[in-house]
Amino acid sequence: MTIQSNDQNNGSNGGTRMKAIVCPKYGPPEVLKIEEIEKPMPKHNEILVKVHATSVTLYDCWQRSGYAPPGFGFLYRLIAGFNKPKQPIHGTELSGEVEAVGKDVSQFKKGDRIMAYTGLSLGAYVQYICLPEDSVVIKKPDIMTYEEAAAVQQGGLTALYFLKKADIKSGQKILIFGASGGVGMLN
Repeated sequence: MTIQSNDQNNGSNGGTRMKAIVCPKYGPPEVLKIEEIEKPMPKHNEILVKVHATSVTLYDCWQRSGYAPPGFGFLYRLIAGFNKPKQPIHGTELSGEVEAVGKDVSQFKKGDRIMAYTGLSLGAYVQYICLPEDSVVIKKPDIMTYEEAAAVQQGGLTALYFLKKADIKSGQKILIFGASGGVGMLN
């Protein structure tokens, strides 16, 4: 998914605005709205990323609808918000280009093409996002498009976690059942 860039200066406060997809209440996809919000400024340890692509995962659909997997109802609402989402801007995966860096950032520079996973912080459905340099952010491989880079992270990180847990040694063979969906296809 992409949000068309329409940067503009807001003359009243001198700040720059951006668009975001906001979920003000739980419900079907129709509850989502495109709103103008303040463009963030990176802190000393953050990078400002111009988002080129993001994805919609099952987790994002749960966030929007307020649905919790069986057995997680109360705990889920405690974390996500009882009557409406605590974090109204959803999205966990993104790819884009570093537009600015904080003064303490050393791993990234302006112009770097990156891919990132926000996890429970959410917030990827925006034109620009600030991310801590030490968060789940890596340089995007040149062979991947922005769309491809935004779509593999949640499944890829989950697959990697379970492959590491299996403690597979060189030369061993494994059989993966259900090699479909975001996790299975990346095992």
